[in-house]
Amino acid sequence: MLASDFESLLRWRRDVRHFLETPVPPELIENLLRQAALAPSVGFSQPWRWVLVDSPLRRAAIAENFAAANAAAQASYPDPQALHYGQLKLAGLREAPVHLAVFADPTTPTGSGLGRRTMPETLTYSVVMAIHTLWLAAQVAGLGLGWVSILDPQQAHATLEVPSHWTFVAYLCLGWPAEPHPDPLLERAGWESRQPLSVLQR
Repeated sequence: MLASDFESLLRWRRDVRHFLETPVPPELIENLLRQAALAPSVGFSQPWRWVLVDSPLRRAAIAENFAAANAAAQASYPDPQALHYGQLKLAGLREAPVHLAVFADPTTPTGSGLGRRTMPETLTYSVVMAIHTLWLAAQVAGLGLGWVSILDPQQAHATLEVPSHWTFVAYLCLGWPAEPHPDPLLERAGWESRQPLSVLQR
């Protein structure tokens, strides 16, 4: 791959909130998850646990969770920033054909604990690496991915009825983007701009 191709991939990799309702073939989802599992992990622990959320009832509960958390978040901002916040589309839960929850398994025996005795949080970092790998793989396949972080994690955990010791990391929306853009939605909406690179030297 050319360096310019890689930078283009990074620039077009966006947090997508506007999706078409066109289904994503199951074999494509499986292939993307295989590619995500190629991500590095501390001690080769591979602690990611993927949960495809197909149940309409569970999806509705997650949407209600988001609505409550989003309202609370909006109320935490002063006017007129709260008004601006309320105009942002911050999730594609209603439209996205694929909902994917991602967890870290802190008890995984894989890797025998190598590399995480002093920094156990590297297990969660490894899951985030897999999510980012999934994001890039989705972009290459023409799909968009959005990370829904405005959720009560404990409530989401209970809704999905997964093992109690798993740690909730992310709830993702995946599908065909309605309108691909090379710039972040929050930048286009005037919420924030990209900050200049700052490197501290010691």
